[in-house]
Amino acid sequence: MKGHSSVRVFENPLLEWCTHVHPLVPLLLWSPIVFLCLRSGVVDSQLSASEWSWLFVAAFFSWTFTEYFLHRVVFHFPAKSRAGKYFVYLFHGLHHDDPDDASRLVMPPVPAILIMGLLTLFFGLFFSPRYLSSFMGFFIIGYLFYDYIHYGTHHFKMKNPLARYLKKFHLQHHHSKEAAKYGVSSPIWDIILGTMTGPKKDRK
Repeated sequence: MKGHSSVRVFENPLLEWCTHVHPLVPLLLWSPIVFLCLRSGVVDSQLSASEWSWLFVAAFFSWTFTEYFLHRVVFHFPAKSRAGKYFVYLFHGLHHDDPDDASRLVMPPVPAILIMGLLTLFFGLFFSPRYLSSFMGFFIIGYLFYDYIHYGTHHFKMKNPLARYLKKFHLQHHHSKEAAKYGVSSPIWDIILGTMTGPKKDRK
């Protein structure tokens, strides 16, 4: 954000530079990978319309749950050790301290690639090679929607009713004392798992 002074995380200028990401970076990085993944389904696997349909639905629910799980369990992990607290702060606490820093609203490429690589290995346990590439193509699209919805909730005025709802939903997560509303691209898992509001002890 123009005129915004970022919180410095690293003394090393290269490491510090790596924590600032232009919003176009995820799109430029992942779009070719999405194309190759989906092309594999067309050319190599020759998937039918019904196969494309269930893979899309599976990827939607898998991504929204992954987003929810990472945000609730990993990014808000109640670390006890100094190192643990540092990593939680670096990955997410910094964003809560400085949510208006537009250069830190999308995921940096290095952790994004590592996380996506681990998730690909994980989903490979459940999907055959025939389906895995296409599933991951849709899954990464879900991630891109998440990244840009998150960017928009902090950086743009939302005119669309759905976009306004998601902006309000996410900002309530930031500005409420409640441990609640972990979804960004969808509230579906907050509804299912009962985190639309926080624990009673956290409520006013």
